[in-house]
Amino acid sequence: MIASFINYIAFEKRASKHTILAYEKDLEQFQEFCKLSFEREDISFSEHPEIRAWIIDLVEQGLNPSSINRKIATLKSFYKFLLRSSEITKDPTYKVKALKTGKRLPEFVQEESIEKILEAEVYTTDFEGQRDKMVMEFLYLTGVRLSELLSIQWKDLDLTEGVVKILGKRKKQRIIPLTNVITKNIISYKKVFEETFSFVDESDYFIVRKDRSPAYPMMIYRIVRHYLDLFAQTSKRSPHLLRHTFATHLLNKGADLNAVKDLLGHASLAATQVYTHNSMEKLKAVFEQAHPKA
Repeated sequence: MIASFINYIAFEKRASKHTILAYEKDLEQFQEFCKLSFEREDISFSEHPEIRAWIIDLVEQGLNPSSINRKIATLKSFYKFLLRSSEITKDPTYKVKALKTGKRLPEFVQEESIEKILEAEVYTTDFEGQRDKMVMEFLYLTGVRLSELLSIQWKDLDLTEGVVKILGKRKKQRIIPLTNVITKNIISYKKVFEETFSFVDESDYFIVRKDRSPAYPMMIYRIVRHYLDLFAQTSKRSPHLLRHTFATHLLNKGADLNAVKDLLGHASLAATQVYTHNSMEKLKAVFEQAHPKA
C-alpha cells in the first residue's frame, strides 16, 4: 500500500519530488522498525501502540521534535489515505499528537550585508559571473523558492510589463512584479546570455549552466553559499535564507501582510505570520531605545 500512497501524493496531490522522497523514506523507516520490533512488514494494519513505540524510539535516538513531527504527519497522511480507500476501518494515528517544539524565528540577512552582496564587484563579467549575480538578485528581490527559480524560462518573463510568471507548489501559478532595478539587470543579463549562446530561445531556462543545460539545486546552493560567506554573518547559507530575508525586509518597511503572503505564494496567512516576529523584534528594539520610560 505504500506504493499506492506514493502514487496518490505524486499524481493526485501533485506533491514535490522532495516531499515524495521524504514520505517514502519515513514509511520505509517505520516499516523497518515494525519488522525488527514486531516481526511484521505490512504497516497497513499497524495499531496505536506500535506507532507510539516508534515515536518513543525516535526520541531515544535523539531526533529533534520537528523531524519526528514530520514523520508523524507522514503516518497521519498514510492512514488517512487507507481509511478513505476503505483498506482500514480505524485510523491508528487518531490519538497521536505532535511533539512540542520551541519556536525558532526565521534567520535573515541584514540590509547592510545584502547591499554589499548585490553591489559587490566580486562578480566576473563573463557569463558565469553575471549569472551568479542574477541568482543572488532574483532570489532576494522576488522571494521565489529554489524550485521556482529553476523552473523559470525566458517566456515566463515579461520585461515590458515588469512581471514574472511563477509556477509554485502544487502547480499553482502566481505573478510577481519586478522592480525597475531587477528588470534593468535582467536585460543586461539577457545580453550576456545572448552573446554566450548566440541567441535566446523563449524555451531556454532563465538560469543555466555554462553548457546551456538547466541549472540544478546543488549548483544554486553553492552559488548562494559562496557569496553569503563573503558578506553575511549568518549561521545558515541557503537559497531559502534569501526568501526569509525578502519577506522580513518587506515587513520591516511596513508592507501589508496579505501582500507579502501573495508574493511568497503561501496558501494561508499563518505561514507568512512567522516573519512578523522578526519585525516585532525590531519594533521592540526601537521602542526600548527611544521611549523615555523603556
